[in-house]
Amino acid sequence: MIKRPPAGTIPEAPGSYQFKDRNGRVIYVGKASNLRQRLSNYFQNPRNMHARTAQMVRTAESVEWTIVANEVEALMLEYSLIKQHDPRFNVRLRDDKSYPFLAVTSSEQWPRAQVMRGRKRKDTRYFGPYAHAYAIRDTLDLLLRSFPVRTCTQSKFNEHERLGRPCLLFHIEKCSGPCVGEIDEMPYRQLVTELCQFLDGDTDEIVNRLDADMKQAATNLEFEQAARLRDRLEAVHKAISKQQMVADKNEDLDVIGIAEDELEASVQMFYIRKGRVVGRKGFILDKVEDLTPGGLINRILENLYGEEPILGVPKQVLVPYEADDRAVYEEWLELARGSKVQIRVPQRGDRVTLLETVTRNAKEEFTRHRMKRASDHNTRSRALTELQDALELPEAPLRIECYDMAHIQGTNYVGSMVVMEDGLPAKREYRRFKVNEVGSVVGGQSDDYAAMAEVVRRRLQAYLDERDRPVSERTGPDGEGVEGKERKPGKFAYPPQLLLVDGGKGQVSATYQVVQELGLADEIPVAGLAKRFEEIYVPGRSEPVELRRGSEALFMLQRIRDEAHRFANTFHRERRSKSMTVSALDDIAGMGEVRKKKLLKAMGGITKVKQASLEELQAHSFLPDAVAEAIRAKFHSE
Repeated sequence: MIKRPPAGTIPEAPGSYQFKDRNGRVIYVGKASNLRQRLSNYFQNPRNMHARTAQMVRTAESVEWTIVANEVEALMLEYSLIKQHDPRFNVRLRDDKSYPFLAVTSSEQWPRAQVMRGRKRKDTRYFGPYAHAYAIRDTLDLLLRSFPVRTCTQSKFNEHERLGRPCLLFHIEKCSGPCVGEIDEMPYRQLVTELCQFLDGDTDEIVNRLDADMKQAATNLEFEQAARLRDRLEAVHKAISKQQMVADKNEDLDVIGIAEDELEASVQMFYIRKGRVVGRKGFILDKVEDLTPGGLINRILENLYGEEPILGVPKQVLVPYEADDRAVYEEWLELARGSKVQIRVPQRGDRVTLLETVTRNAKEEFTRHRMKRASDHNTRSRALTELQDALELPEAPLRIECYDMAHIQGTNYVGSMVVMEDGLPAKREYRRFKVNEVGSVVGGQSDDYAAMAEVVRRRLQAYLDERDRPVSERTGPDGEGVEGKERKPGKFAYPPQLLLVDGGKGQVSATYQVVQELGLADEIPVAGLAKRFEEIYVPGRSEPVELRRGSEALFMLQRIRDEAHRFANTFHRERRSKSMTVSALDDIAGMGEVRKKKLLKAMGGITKVKQASLEELQAHSFLPDAVAEAIRAKFHSE
């Protein structure tokens, strides 16, 4: 473990620091405006640190630092070192894709449009990135009718130049034929300039010019030329319709949306130029280090703008929450852009709607990413084997049950049980519980432990009742069910091979106590997954079981825990909604179910009903005057 450097040796200056392991490899890179103050945080009791930070400090053998002039230089040095060393304890891209761009070369005599991936090349204009290469080809196919620049390779161009015969694209009017001298160089470069202007978002001037040229050709009775210009204009309008207008025409901004859990974050970015969405990019971040929400924004900005962005740095970057050290990152981006840059969290209006759209894309991509991991059979088998080894189970847990509770201040307590069989959700096995014995607040806090114990006891008691049922009751006197049919097993006939609860030591202890009381401690293993640090607790151990970060076993436990949480909250919302609406009208004479639904729908909810005047209630034809008066009297006498 690393030893603290001698007192006074760490400078009180901005810079970057690097932790190294026993082999001299850099395992973590950070930055600070005050190196002494920041590094002192690492030399404290490990119990007070985040679990990931404590693990990094235990692994490190030495720390070095480099002093720079200011915080922006510290940021730039930190990014450079992370790129160089790829430290294991720094946030990193685990799923960075190579997104395709529409590129227009400018160094060649006859510039061409093409699909490009990878690093930026000199003397090339880039537009995008696009989610799929086919999206570029569709856009390009439309634009070539209006801007017929070449798309062929240089060798193909040279071949047709030598033959003196153009290719098919010239004959279908998707190339102007520079290889055979059908167009001069200056008019051709004008076509290229117009194509780039259009892709930059400057569409009005081109549309107006094509429209004017078409009308002029028709006035001059040049109908074939007018028809060609009409077709070009239609193609331009189709291409414009593919570029969604989301902001004012003079605005350039990037919008960042995030969906995350404790281990990973899905990031989506929309590039908006001249008010139109001209490209998008997405990636998955592995949250190896301990990060605040603002710290995560910092890391995302570093990954997106650390190297010169192909589309440049816009005037504004919209993010879902405030970045830590926002002023430093704005100054850094201003150096890259050459003018003022704002990093903003939108508060109202169209900007909020736009950010919600990008965030929704991030959530959908996160769901696809997790489903892709979960659907692979080999991955699931590996996860189950890892769980068996880590938790010292007698067999691989082919059936895992996870329990979670939901309530508001001790009211409407509900529990959920979700089941995973062979690593996949078995939704037919999901169960919901209304908690009967716990309905109050105990000691100032709701009694989660008692609620969890009740739900687990009811589930396991049902299993024991089914298991211990006499054979004659389970099947019939001759081993068969009623009328010769085999009796179906009960809802809780199968025991879990791992009983997982959402929580830490307290929930695990309460659950294990129930398992012991019912005599199932040797049959059913118990574990808990604490959400804060994704730590796994088992009975009889004070320290959590360590599962490798990013491992398939941890991912599987996390996924079933999240599903139990979702299932419990959905049930709780249903019960809470019912208790807050229907029950408020239950004791009013003349208010049946049909009339309640009609009134709530007509008034827009129970709040509107409570606030309504007698005249407003009597205005509904389905509501008798006596019932309207009773409703008014009930809510205005409370």
